[in-house]
Amino acid sequence: MELTSYDSVTKYITEECIRNYREKDVIDPIDLAVHLMEFPEMKMHCPQHHYLIPAVMLTAAYKFQGRPIEMLQDGLTEAMLRAKNVLAGFCGLYGSCGAAVGLGIFSSILTDTTPHSVETWALTNRIVAESLLQIAEINGPRCCKRNSFFALLLGEKFTKDQFGIDLGTTEKISCTFYSNNQDCRQKECPFFPVN
Repeated sequence: MELTSYDSVTKYITEECIRNYREKDVIDPIDLAVHLMEFPEMKMHCPQHHYLIPAVMLTAAYKFQGRPIEMLQDGLTEAMLRAKNVLAGFCGLYGSCGAAVGLGIFSSILTDTTPHSVETWALTNRIVAESLLQIAEINGPRCCKRNSFFALLLGEKFTKDQFGIDLGTTEKISCTFYSNNQDCRQKECPFFPVN
């Protein structure tokens, strides 16, 4: 599958995932996600987060499993194509945050799940459902950074418990993006720096 990106942000995400895959022995999905979010062209809220989630999770999981880089390139291309269908504003307009859907994209690619799968079909839906429940614990308005952090934390735990892939356990995330969010919930958000 040819690896192409549809904008500069997804191109950067893809290139950085591949670079990290080549250069690091272990990949922390949350560290990689924060690094990608710091890219100057990555907006505070944008649908590229819907690709970022499966991209970092696949990169970390495939590294743990020792898969060849060609599998990662194919997985990232497939994740990008699927994430492109998760539109901007999906959280409020469709009631399903794109960060959680991104975990479903990750899970389905990781396990080769199709609409005809049995056990992995259920797991792929469960990772999305559990992530949405955590994201819904805090009221809106939307925050792509906050919801990405919720999804990645759940992704770490779920991936270890259900797939036997230990990506580490992040104890605390301190958001560095809140000043760019005019709708920030501040102390109501568990990732706000004073919490």
